[in-house]
Amino acid sequence: MDWYMMNCELLATCSALGYLEGDVYHREPDCLESVKDLIRYLRHEDETRDVRQQLGAAQILQNDLLPILVQYPQEKVLFDAVIRLMVNLTQPALLCFGKVPQDATSRHHFLQVLSYLQAYKEAFASEKVFGVLSEKLYDLLQLDWEQRQEEDTLLIERILLLVRNVLHVPPDPMEEQGVDGDASVHDRVLWALHISGMDDLLKFLASAQAEQQWALHVLEIISLMFRDQSPEELAALGQGQAAAEHGEDTRELETLRQRELAEKRARALQRPSRHSRFGGSYVLQGLKAIGDRDVVFHKGLHNLKSYSHDLGKEMRRVPRRRQAAPEAEPPRRSARNVRLFLCRFCQDFLEGCYNRLMLLVKDQLVREKAQQHDETYYLWATAFFMAFNRRRGFRPELVSETVGVRAFHFIEQNLTTYYEMALMDKKEAVTWARRMHLALKAYQELLRTVQEMDRSPEQAVRDSSQVIKSNIFYLMEYRELFLALFRKFDETKQPRSFLRDLVETAHLFLRMLERFCRGRTGLVVQSKRVRRRKKPRVPASLASQPPSAAELEELWAGLGPQLQACLQGEVPLPEDVVPFDAASETPVEEQRAEALLRIQGCLQDAQVPQALRLLRSARDVWPEGDVFGPPDAGPPEETRLLREILFAPLPRHVPPEAEEPEEEEEEDEEEEEEMMQVSEKEFNFLDYLKRFACAPVVRALVLLLRGYARNSPRTNHCAARLLHRLARDLRMEALLFQLSLFALFHRLLSDPAAGAHQELVALAKFILGKFFALAATNKKAFVELLFWKSPAAVREMTEGYSSLQEGEGAGRGRVPPWTPQEEQELRELYWKYKEVEGEDVIAAILAHLPAPGRTRRQVVKQLVRLGLASSAKDFPRERKGTRLVLWTQEQEEELTRLFEEFQGSEDVLGNIMKHLTARRSRARVVEKLLGLGLVSERKELYKKRRRKGNGPGLSVAGAPAVPAQDSSAEDGDSEEEEDEDEAEEGPMEEHWAPEEGAGQGLAHRLHQEGLAGPLRWLENCLRRTAGDREEDGVSHPVPLVPLSEENEDAMEDRRFQSLLRQLGLRPPASEQESFWRIPAALTPQQLRRAAASIAHHGPDSPGPPRQLLEPSRCPQDPDSAEQPSAGLGSDSESEEPVPISSAVQPGTKRHRELDSEDEDGGSSGTEPAPATPHSQEDEDEDPQPLGRRKRVRRVEEEEEEEEEEEED
Repeated sequence: MDWYMMNCELLATCSALGYLEGDVYHREPDCLESVKDLIRYLRHEDETRDVRQQLGAAQILQNDLLPILVQYPQEKVLFDAVIRLMVNLTQPALLCFGKVPQDATSRHHFLQVLSYLQAYKEAFASEKVFGVLSEKLYDLLQLDWEQRQEEDTLLIERILLLVRNVLHVPPDPMEEQGVDGDASVHDRVLWALHISGMDDLLKFLASAQAEQQWALHVLEIISLMFRDQSPEELAALGQGQAAAEHGEDTRELETLRQRELAEKRARALQRPSRHSRFGGSYVLQGLKAIGDRDVVFHKGLHNLKSYSHDLGKEMRRVPRRRQAAPEAEPPRRSARNVRLFLCRFCQDFLEGCYNRLMLLVKDQLVREKAQQHDETYYLWATAFFMAFNRRRGFRPELVSETVGVRAFHFIEQNLTTYYEMALMDKKEAVTWARRMHLALKAYQELLRTVQEMDRSPEQAVRDSSQVIKSNIFYLMEYRELFLALFRKFDETKQPRSFLRDLVETAHLFLRMLERFCRGRTGLVVQSKRVRRRKKPRVPASLASQPPSAAELEELWAGLGPQLQACLQGEVPLPEDVVPFDAASETPVEEQRAEALLRIQGCLQDAQVPQALRLLRSARDVWPEGDVFGPPDAGPPEETRLLREILFAPLPRHVPPEAEEPEEEEEEDEEEEEEMMQVSEKEFNFLDYLKRFACAPVVRALVLLLRGYARNSPRTNHCAARLLHRLARDLRMEALLFQLSLFALFHRLLSDPAAGAHQELVALAKFILGKFFALAATNKKAFVELLFWKSPAAVREMTEGYSSLQEGEGAGRGRVPPWTPQEEQELRELYWKYKEVEGEDVIAAILAHLPAPGRTRRQVVKQLVRLGLASSAKDFPRERKGTRLVLWTQEQEEELTRLFEEFQGSEDVLGNIMKHLTARRSRARVVEKLLGLGLVSERKELYKKRRRKGNGPGLSVAGAPAVPAQDSSAEDGDSEEEEDEDEAEEGPMEEHWAPEEGAGQGLAHRLHQEGLAGPLRWLENCLRRTAGDREEDGVSHPVPLVPLSEENEDAMEDRRFQSLLRQLGLRPPASEQESFWRIPAALTPQQLRRAAASIAHHGPDSPGPPRQLLEPSRCPQDPDSAEQPSAGLGSDSESEEPVPISSAVQPGTKRHRELDSEDEDGGSSGTEPAPATPHSQEDEDEDPQPLGRRKRVRRVEEEEEEEEEEEED
């Protein structure tokens, strides 16, 4: 579209404004209405900003609005309307479009609007325009706040916004290509602003008590005024520093001249004696071409050094995402009169306005009264005016508002915020990087100001600087800031100027910290450490507790009428309920389980129509097995099914994350909650400096030094000093052995102007000398040049590749590598268990892998790496909670048939579990048998045992019912089912008594296998309990508490538990019980017979069995703690040493704290027990029984003696 062809309505409106005749503008009668119409048109423009572009193309602002503003300032209404229109027309293009458009069409419109704004700025470079604006603003400021109307306040704000918009327009690089010192458009606008007195009004607004509301407007205008200026150059102006400027320019020219002369001399030396146009052809031996032949060179020998295989090739385009971030506009030197005016403005502003204005602005920022990102103006002002004050005589009282710990904290907080946002907001990372750069420069200037305060002749100022330094060096946040910025530096998001300021600030901080630590011993700083405490994840089943049976009964009673109405057709059923998703990756079996959960959820939420529709739809999808009822199920059958589903304890599970299956952790994965632990430690400067010895810091320094020819001497010095600290102070020269840095050194040493960079040349020679000295002993050093190194790699290079101890270096805490033997074993295990159906391959592999222990994730990754699997998706975890708990009619009939078949057998439940087709846990089978009415109580299902004869206490009922033993190994149930079985097993009948001599044969076998100690402990407990019951006349169940590791292992042995059952002892009946118990029904005579049956009669032990002379007390006797320790028989009664080759495998150790005395502490009774006769064999082996620690020590001594005998 041709924007010079205006819209007819817009053209008519512009024509009604008036016309310019010479220097006089004649306005039309409808001028005011036309201005208001233009404001209204701008309010309704489209996304291309068509109205704005047409007005810019017609130059309405230059030809109409500015003349009206200059010639009719007394027309208040017209003046106000023109100001409103000009504020709208001059608003930044970024505000019009929101952001810089990416597509070509929108970007063209954006650039077109920007070009019109640049034309507007040139039109505002008029003293008349700013004179009118200054006079109007002066008249408005003369009014007191009682006389100032709302229209006056709005006009003041619009004038300030108009000045802000004009100064905000960026320069046109194509039009302004003048050298430093020429007056640009921005300089002319600033000069017009100065001549009109607007700068004095700005200083008044910044310092006046009654004009606090304009603080941020004034600060924004001032920041735009000094946008292209350097504070150091302005500060040096007018102090006889013109010669210094001239000298700096002279040095730059001299450097360029030296480089040019050196190149001329090099060309003269390379000039051949033959004619220059007869170059000849040469063969470069040892340099291969594309084929196997040597390269043929067709140019003169003087061009040989510039030969490369890349000659003639097209430059490879760098992707946009990898291109370096664009640099900000470099500061330019304005015209001298403009710089003098700005210098005086800075001086007046510092003396009368700075502290007050910065206080107001910070207060508005803290109270969040400002707009978003207005803190950037505060950061800029801090850096600029503090730098000006530092270079202009340095008076700390002029910048006292922004010097202090609070200023450091505010800037560090904003810098950290920008840093975090740059990492999170990837699309706007460049914008956040610019804000981060502003904060970094403000932080740098604060450090320089504190450093300058150290040199002050006033003692109070030096003391203040010491206080500030002690605070910032004490806190860890300030010390860790530079490390974080170095590690996350990205040249595609952050410009080279940011890296330059970062290096200079880090160098300054390190130098100040080093000097602060010098001469101080025991400097204490704050240290923060994140402690991660693991907490187990709360299972989903525990997160939401299922309703109780009473609640379900009440809920079902309330659902009855609604269900009847749905079954009779009175309530319509929804049609959009689908129980099966054919496109889902979830297996069909799991979708069937999810359908059951959905039905149960609808019933719990009282959504009966949805539940009934789901049931019928699921019956059509899964007709096999009649899980959801038979196809011809009627209302009674459907009612029964719904009730069963509602009352069924369906396991609910959290669906696993489908994303990134390789990131799955172990099933027992635990969450970590972080806790910040603050402490103090003694500071060591070298330890802190070692934190900078890492690849990101060295890489950033090398990147900065690549432009050493363009860098300032200050920048090169800071970068070289940091590298020198790492190489010399830390003795890590090998950290700089990198090919990129060596290529830079080569370019530097061959540079004709290298004389201007003596510090870098010295560093290069030092590093190269160290490298070649190391390469003489370590031939792998040349390969190490290809990699960035860590301190651990540096140590390996210099001290040997086996110098690192276990747990040191970069590999500590990592996964141990797989050896070839482990990989071969992994392959064999994988092929062995791959074809096993119904078994988790990874679980089987983990069970057979030797040490070191591997996790599931490590095994899966290694299988993928070996090519045995394509991805981790090949090994899905078994989803818990997918087993069905509903019984079909065929399964119920099968269960009834099996019960009738094995009803008279000894182990009814075990036989049913063996022959049951569908896999069910023992608890579910018992529950179903009770539900069907086949048994009335659980005791009927206990395993029956045959006895040889009836003892004195045995009832005539016959064989007792004993709880069925764990038969998980026989029926193949899972561990979960075993746990349920143990929970469902009932207690042993209390009225059953052991037969005389029961367990004697089993006890003899256990004694031969090394369980003599536990057997004696059990014998003592039985006798003590018998004595207690005789004395008290009351019988209570007595728990058997094993206090020693040996007895505890025996209590977990299956054969020892079988012995306990034969003796009539009762296992734990419920979850509340942990120990076996001596039943209350056993009489003292029965207990003594049981103890006699397990007593050991050795071939060399004459006389009666031990401990038959006096009954002893059980360790659980509450009175035993009051008795004194026994003599000889005290230890021997409780514990005896057993042979080391025990057949008992150690189990899980449970540490219990009881109020009873330890088993090794002896037994006690009413009287000390007499000494028990020992056999000669016992006396020879162990004259006095030993405790566990003594026995361990004795075993160790015997092993040492055996080793010494073998060596001899």
